[in-house]
Amino acid sequence: MTLIATTPITGRETRASGTFSTPTVVHFAVVLFLPASVSAPWQGMAPVTVLWGLVGLGGAGFVVLVAREMRLQTTYQPVLEDWLFHVLLPLVAYAGLVGAALMAFSQPRQGMFGLGATELILLFVGIHNAWDIVTYHVFVKRLEQMDTPR
Repeated sequence: MTLIATTPITGRETRASGTFSTPTVVHFAVVLFLPASVSAPWQGMAPVTVLWGLVGLGGAGFVVLVAREMRLQTTYQPVLEDWLFHVLLPLVAYAGLVGAALMAFSQPRQGMFGLGATELILLFVGIHNAWDIVTYHVFVKRLEQMDTPR
């Protein structure tokens, strides 16, 4: 955000910025929330696995909204990499979280491995997307701004 603080942004750019940056923050928040939920003093696995399932379903719904916003915004034309890291991989991760929750009811150990895999996918997606956003603003938007006569 510091990189673009002095850059004038239009309404169209605001929509695109939110479309690509908000999911990154959400994925990072989920990565932090899930281990916190596991470390709470639950009486058993059932409440926490229900919570994981709800987070997975909510995350999948959120990814569908992100995909819709990616199609509707007109500032930037998403490429295959964008669809992969903003839609496909997060959707796989959130579906995996639902699967891990279901598995944890009967096989807690395997469910925990599923949870860990989900978190790694979301973490790597978040790192990739944060890096992608920064490099876009530094190497594309800043250069455009520098080339524009004032």
